[in-house]
Amino acid sequence: MQSIAIVLLGIVGMLLGWFVYSKFIATKIFKLDDNFTTPAHELQDGKDFVPTNKVVLWGHHFTSVAGAAPIVGPAIAVYWGWVPAVLWVIFGTILFAGVHDMGALWASARHKGKSMGALSESVIGKRSRSLFMIVIFLVLLMVNAVFGVVIANSFVSQPNAVFPAWTAIAVALVIGQLLKRNFGLIPLCLVGIVVLYASVYAGSYIPISLPETMFGLADKANWIVILFIYAAIASLLPVWMLLQPRDFINGMQLLVGLFLLYGAVFFAMPDITAPAFNTQTAMDSPSLIPLLFVTIACGAVSGFHGIVASGTSSKQLDKETDVRFVGYLGAIGEGSLALITIVAVSGVAFAASPEEWHEVYSHLGAGSVGAFISGGAALIHQGWGLPEAFSSTILAVMVVLFAGTTMDSGVRLQRYIIQEWGDIYKLSALKNGVVATFLAVACCLLLAFGAGGSSGGGGMIIWPLFGSTNQILASLTLLVISVMLIKMGRPARYTLIPMVFVLVMAFFAGLIKLKEYYLAENYLLVFLDAVVLVVSVLVMLEAWSVVAKLRSGHQDEVGEKE
Repeated sequence: MQSIAIVLLGIVGMLLGWFVYSKFIATKIFKLDDNFTTPAHELQDGKDFVPTNKVVLWGHHFTSVAGAAPIVGPAIAVYWGWVPAVLWVIFGTILFAGVHDMGALWASARHKGKSMGALSESVIGKRSRSLFMIVIFLVLLMVNAVFGVVIANSFVSQPNAVFPAWTAIAVALVIGQLLKRNFGLIPLCLVGIVVLYASVYAGSYIPISLPETMFGLADKANWIVILFIYAAIASLLPVWMLLQPRDFINGMQLLVGLFLLYGAVFFAMPDITAPAFNTQTAMDSPSLIPLLFVTIACGAVSGFHGIVASGTSSKQLDKETDVRFVGYLGAIGEGSLALITIVAVSGVAFAASPEEWHEVYSHLGAGSVGAFISGGAALIHQGWGLPEAFSSTILAVMVVLFAGTTMDSGVRLQRYIIQEWGDIYKLSALKNGVVATFLAVACCLLLAFGAGGSSGGGGMIIWPLFGSTNQILASLTLLVISVMLIKMGRPARYTLIPMVFVLVMAFFAGLIKLKEYYLAENYLLVFLDAVVLVVSVLVMLEAWSVVAKLRSGHQDEVGEKE
């Protein structure tokens, strides 16, 4: 099997999804309306609620939801074989992720930019709101704490990536100011990309490292502290100043990266050495079903996308019809990255023979970011002739910048959740942006250093929960969208069917993990996993109660139609 066949299958499938399925969902189900006044206009404050060009907003949304997850998940899931991974990425993107992301963006925009947790009160009820927001905050806590570790590890192991990573922030600040003064978007984009890649080249000659020990902490721990200080500042700045331009430039950078990787496949046409279905898995390996569907989350469907869509993206939506471009096309961008990741870690550029591939993938979890960087760099070298060292730096910087933009948005989203709690429970102190940001960062650092000691790696302790928790959150988001559609008298099967599938797989995976944690006597994870499973059941029961009342004609008991 040649890798080009996988690429063509994915491209054709995603194009059909964009031109046919997304158009149907946008016009016939969500019925997007240009005349609807979005929260960005209704509540415009120049800080969080800012009407934004849909291309710039796509860049923000896409890079915020991407992070390293559409690389890590597929690079690990290839362990079960490339066929199930490819099929889940393609069909998950077309039928699940695109609809989920569009739906979350649309639902939030219809509820004044509220997060999925907060707006669930209007759709389902007060009890579901409280339960939902607990799961959202837990997911954000995991993502922020762990991505801080991921970036810090990358800075320590790849000091060449430090200079371009921080240069990208400076470039974004300049572009933000120029866009505010109505400079042309395309020229600024081109200049920004040129400067960014020039900094990547310069980074090859300017490695930057912190002292091994400083202020009583190791270099990795110091990087974690620095990153959270930066994230706190970034989360308080107006979105147009840093978040939007940084994410947009990173989105353009990803397009360049995808062009290099996909172009290399067409030029080199490497064979696939990974098995279609891996029959040589280790004796203690978990089953493909349901673990595949929680291992590949971003790149197929992910609850974190709903948090971003309803947290930051909905507050910047210029027109409701932009929902399709930002939400569905953002999902396709992620799916494209996941697909090329599978190719990069499955072909001869990564492993010259099936035997060599099996040596690397001897157990689940063997492949990850490192496998993507090494395989992708070798693929670019074969296809374009670029030096592997330079190609490796390009991909390492791409991973770091993606993780950084997700962390930026994640801390801002935590601040929003805390401020929403302030509104809900009438706690005026929590409504203050500075106070809410301080509490968000404090929670992340408490997890990082309180649970992980001086290494700052505490987030890794609860990270095993992310897969099933994240997918349960995706199913809850699809549930809220489905109930909203039912209340509006519109067909809900296009969100209900994906919701049931994702929930069953995630719940089953959560139960498997619960047993695993119990046998390992990891009672913290047992408790947190059980809490998430119980919360998901309670929210489902609340939603079923609402649907039952609607079907029996008691519309007045659940509120007026949207």
